[in-house]
Amino acid sequence: MSRALFLCWLVIGLSLNATAANTPPASRQALEKIVAVVNDDVITRTELDARLHAVKDQLKNQPSPLPPDAVLEEQVLDRMILASLQLQLADHNGIRVDDDTLNRTIEHIAEDNKLSLGEFRAALEKEGYDFATFREDIRREIIISRVQQRQVSDRIMVTEQEIDNFLATQRAQGDTGAEYHLAHILIAVPDAASSERIGAARRRAAEVLAKLRAGANFQETAIAVSNGQQALQGGDLGWRKLAELPTLFVEPVSHMKAGDISDLIRSPSGFHIIKLMEQRNDERHIVTQTHARHILIRTDELTGDDAAQARLRELRQRIKDGADFAELARGVSSDTATAGNGGDLGWVNPGDMVPAFEAEIDKLATGEISAPFKTSFGWHIVQVLERRRHDNTDAIVRGQARDALRQRKIEEELQSWLARLRDDAYIENRLAAP
Repeated sequence: MSRALFLCWLVIGLSLNATAANTPPASRQALEKIVAVVNDDVITRTELDARLHAVKDQLKNQPSPLPPDAVLEEQVLDRMILASLQLQLADHNGIRVDDDTLNRTIEHIAEDNKLSLGEFRAALEKEGYDFATFREDIRREIIISRVQQRQVSDRIMVTEQEIDNFLATQRAQGDTGAEYHLAHILIAVPDAASSERIGAARRRAAEVLAKLRAGANFQETAIAVSNGQQALQGGDLGWRKLAELPTLFVEPVSHMKAGDISDLIRSPSGFHIIKLMEQRNDERHIVTQTHARHILIRTDELTGDDAAQARLRELRQRIKDGADFAELARGVSSDTATAGNGGDLGWVNPGDMVPAFEAEIDKLATGEISAPFKTSFGWHIVQVLERRRHDNTDAIVRGQARDALRQRKIEEELQSWLARLRDDAYIENRLAAP
């Protein structure tokens, strides 16, 4: 496993989460320097140094030079403060992550790196990371994700009309499905800020913009000054369609060329600067659709696996002997949604069905009836009626628009929610104190 592969997971937890020590805050205060007080919690110098070490390990693999330690410390501490606030809220609301969930998550991380759990643990420890500490960092990251889901994501809705309006706007702007690789800097402004505070933020943002246009490295500058969630990744927003961008970014991005840096963009969160790194066009999506029908027998206390298989083998033979599939499905199928239509599933796209079902229909020739097979729903036989090549671009575009609009709303609301969470908290930053 390469260092970069698992460090990307580490930094998710290590750079964003404040590790709570096992000793109470009062004891910790007596033992070591406190760099921040966050409501009733504290962040110590030792904890900050550990996070700083992990972040430096990640950033040294990037082409941009590291900012000065003092600048990086402020950025890392800021994210630790936000993490502490969210963890405190989770504790207040009883949000927990059990060991089974944590173990499954870590197993998935190991699998993503093509390692067994034992190999993954050994690789972490070889790089100097304590496995028990890693587990707790991942636990906290899951907790924060659940807090954000409850407070923000679960409250976001996207209507069909919003999708229609967005797609109409895209067409009016001549958008052909292009994707944009963007980097971003935010100079934040608190809610209900005074005109003096807003003016100071505007001047600072203007200074940053002037330095960028004079040749300053965008990624390095983002790490040093941005208040955005991706600051420690050099402000990298990744590849996004216009629909996936915050609303205020759409107009400037649509007129930018690769390498361009925007003017200041004002939002309730503050002043934004974006850079278009790259642009690419989209392609049509042609899929093979399958028209199929099936009969389902669910198992229960009276009908076990053997009985369900035997019943389906009998039905399959009757169909091969000339019985009507649709009539049998209407009479015996446990799938109430399709039984009335003779078991007809309609045209099925790749990915529409559970993997076990899709694997069976993929093996069948047109007209062929499968042997009985089991999925999470029960036991099935399925018949492929026909196949066709289908341009599924419109459906995919609509689905992508829904996902993008939802993500846009989540990002905008998350930034506002985090600002409110910070404004309502008692925070004392002691980093600069002797």
